[in-house]
Amino acid sequence: MGERNNVEDLVKKVRVEPGKKVDLGDYPTCWDDSERYSFNGLQLSKDNADELLARSQKELVKMQEVLWADGRFALLIILQGMDAAGKDGLIKHVMAGVNPQGCQVTSFKTPTAEEAGHDFLWRCVKVLPEKGKIGIFNRSYYEEMLVVRVHPQFLENQRLPHKKVDEKFWEERFRSINDLERHLERSGTMIIKLFLNISKEEQRDRLLDRIKEPQKRWKFNPNDVQERDQWTQYMEAYRQVLERTSTEHVPWYVLPADQKWLSRVLASLIVTSEIKKLGLKYPEMSDAQMKDLEEARFKLM
Repeated sequence: MGERNNVEDLVKKVRVEPGKKVDLGDYPTCWDDSERYSFNGLQLSKDNADELLARSQKELVKMQEVLWADGRFALLIILQGMDAAGKDGLIKHVMAGVNPQGCQVTSFKTPTAEEAGHDFLWRCVKVLPEKGKIGIFNRSYYEEMLVVRVHPQFLENQRLPHKKVDEKFWEERFRSINDLERHLERSGTMIIKLFLNISKEEQRDRLLDRIKEPQKRWKFNPNDVQERDQWTQYMEAYRQVLERTSTEHVPWYVLPADQKWLSRVLASLIVTSEIKKLGLKYPEMSDAQMKDLEEARFKLM
């Protein structure tokens, strides 16, 4: 196959098509054909990863400024993936250079008593980015369809009005998520959902690195090892999330997380290519505003 120079083709390769059955086997955790693609004269390879990222970072910095000035849209990036999939590193590398005044990262852990006292979407809704801003969710309300679905006993803390937890219960939660995301999209919030797809073998190696390397030990959580026992259940939960919540307006993208460099480059390409679709622009000055500017310039001379 010849060289590819179309970002849209690559984005489509990792996009979960809405309404179709999902098989995670169709989304490899590691690519062996990335070098078939190139962008602006640079081959998509590990050797070029830093330069590709640097170009995307520079582009994203400019886009953020226009997003802020335009003021009509917000951007929400949702990251999901198993432990050690590379979510923190992706945020660090992809968002490098972005103005922190216009960007907020929120990491969601075990719900607090206050959070458990509200509906399962509440803690995420209250920190959604305002128009002109970028919000990044490191995990999100999707944890309810992943961790909580694998461990339904966690629902006991939510004081649900209905005791029966069956397929209908989960179907209603899927519907609530889709309804929320459609509402946000209609209201001017672009949502980009990225699933970092890591293999069980690569996760094991990264967890071992956290144990072996002193500077990484602070990241290690013994519970991460215990959760590996439910790997099959988690993969089925992720499969259903992708199948049920990848919609025409808010699709999922599955990134090959065994290769950190590749998942980061792909994420940066997806983010920048999607923002371009918003048609952002600097506000045009009215005649009255131009007159005020001219008067201000005269006073400053």
